[in-house]
Amino acid sequence: MKGAKGGKKPGCGKPRVHTPEFKLRVVQRMMAGEPVARLSREVKVKREILYRWRDAYRKQGPAGLQRPRGRPRLQPEEKTSSAEARVRQLERKVGQQVLVIDFLQGAFKRVEELRRTSRASGATASMERWKR
Repeated sequence: MKGAKGGKKPGCGKPRVHTPEFKLRVVQRMMAGEPVARLSREVKVKREILYRWRDAYRKQGPAGLQRPRGRPRLQPEEKTSSAEARVRQLERKVGQQVLVIDFLQGAFKRVEELRRTSRASGATASMERWKR
C-alpha cells in the first residue's frame, strides 16, 4: 500500500538504528517531564520503544542504551543443557506416541475380534454397513 505522496507506507523497510547519544538525549527529556506522546511524534519513535529505553537507562545507566551487536551467544554449557533438554522432551514425546500406537493396535485387534464373532450365524452384524 502506498502513502498519499506515492512513496512507501510509513514503518516499512529497514528498521532505524539510533545512536546511544540520541537515545540518552531523548530519555533525559522524558525524565525531565516532557510528554512522551509528543516526544514520540517529534522524534518518530514509538512510545513503547521510548519506555524501553527509559527502563534500560534506569537499570544500567548509559550502558543500557548501547545496542548489542547480533544475537547473544550461548555459552558452551548453555548449548549442552538446552540440547539435553530438547532430547529429553523428544524422548518423552516418542514414549507418548508408543503408548498411543499400542492402545490403537489393541483397540483395532478387539474390533476385528468383535467383527469375526458377529458374522457367525444368528448374530447381529453391528459393524457392517447397511445395504440398500
